[in-house]
Amino acid sequence: MSAPVLQIDGVTKRFGALVASDGVTLDLRPGEIHALIGPNGAGKSTLIAQIAGGLTPDAGRVVLDSADVTALDTAARAQAGLARTFQISALAMEHTVLQNAVLGALGARGGRLALFRSVLDDSELREKAEAALDRVGLSDAAGTVTAALSHGQRRQLEVAVALTLNPKVFLMDEPMAGLGMEGTAAMTTLLDSLRAEAPILLVEHDMDAVFKLADRISVLVAGRIIATGTPDAIRADAGVREAYLGDEAPA
Repeated sequence: MSAPVLQIDGVTKRFGALVASDGVTLDLRPGEIHALIGPNGAGKSTLIAQIAGGLTPDAGRVVLDSADVTALDTAARAQAGLARTFQISALAMEHTVLQNAVLGALGARGGRLALFRSVLDDSELREKAEAALDRVGLSDAAGTVTAALSHGQRRQLEVAVALTLNPKVFLMDEPMAGLGMEGTAAMTTLLDSLRAEAPILLVEHDMDAVFKLADRISVLVAGRIIATGTPDAIRADAGVREAYLGDEAPA
């Protein structure tokens, strides 16, 4: 079995008496989609912030491609190959689609935002940005101001920005949020195709999408992983049904 590309070992985070992450351990293997699910308030956002670098664990470690990145901030982890999309869009709405993608490519290089105007003429960055836009189907919208995009197109652009980071891992935080049936289907197809480029840790509430995409699923409840397994194993797990899925697990 191949070594994990991302490994979370015993990650713990406390806020006073509240234990938001309680010794969480999980991993992400090459070529897979590993979904993280759980009820609201389970601690998913806190865990994702620790993986991405926004919060430092009180205990445990985060390992990316065999390197301990626990002490690195968000920007350093992005440069190391951890590409994140957000539950709430973090795009620069006043910039064009191409400019947002170029900003991602600049971040991967470690460039400074103050030099943004000059890098628009950087052929290497533009080519990387344009290739990412083509990959997600937004080439025709390159000159469009981001604020004018549909919600689904903004989600596509977030994935394009992530692609410019030369990702070793995709961290996808509710990419289906706010999408209709058609948009969800399109995003599901896109994410399924991305696993060949880098594995995906997927946080998602759309159970149909989760059970369609995931190779493995981990269930987080009250800060703890209560089960990890294949979709079939999670679907059949009585403890998972009682704690979260109920009778709504996709057949």
